[in-house]
Amino acid sequence: MSSSPSPTTALLLIAHGSRRREANEDLSFLAEQLQREGPYPVVQISYLELSEPTIGHAGAECVAQGARRVILLPYFLSAGVHVREDLADARLELAKRFPEVEFLLAEPLGRHPLLQEVVLQRASETLKGY
Repeated sequence: MSSSPSPTTALLLIAHGSRRREANEDLSFLAEQLQREGPYPVVQISYLELSEPTIGHAGAECVAQGARRVILLPYFLSAGVHVREDLADARLELAKRFPEVEFLLAEPLGRHPLLQEVVLQRASETLKGY
């Protein structure tokens, strides 16, 4: 008896968004790296406000590319109002719009242990410049 293939899982990165193009390019860079090196066949970017694509548009693009499960990953440092309320609402809206697709909201980056290493590395890089 053969098992059915696992659903295609997409990764939807969500940043706050900025009017400055350069600030938004960090998320695009990360998405390109993850698409090239990561396990997810679909990686999309989106912004909560001030920039495009919106979460709804990018979520729809994940579905259009065949995703049956979408992980909404907040590119935020803490679980403030945006993550706990705005992104939770966006997840619910996508789930209603695409009931055949599972939408999951990940935790923000803030308390992940590897973030401490990144902070210390950035501090060390700064000292090397003086």
